[in-house]
Amino acid sequence: VRLVESGGGLVQAGGSLRLSCSAPGSVFSRATMAWYRQAPGKQRELVATATRGGSTNYADSVKGRFTISRDNAKNTVYLQMNSLKPEETAVYYCKAQIFDTEYWGQGTQVTVSS
Repeated sequence: VRLVESGGGLVQAGGSLRLSCSAPGSVFSRATMAWYRQAPGKQRELVATATRGGSTNYADSVKGRFTISRDNAKNTVYLQMNSLKPEETAVYYCKAQIFDTEYWGQGTQVTVSS
């Protein structure tokens, strides 16, 4: 199963980016979708989740600035990131989870310059 992420890049502090992650429909329709990030030398951390029913949760550090959303017609999950900070420079990963099975994307680099 292949998840395809896009939308990363270089942005100045305070700027915005929108990440996208597409998955096969057979997976997306049954999965809770999530975004994680991993900064150099740090552990991967959960950023946001969105269930099939549309419930969302966020890490405290991104509440009010990031928005996760699903487009079920396009089998795509998005992460809108506003007011980005330099310390949020990381590789951002998409995950689809169906019960105990996880599928991961390859990651997309987000670099926030100060």
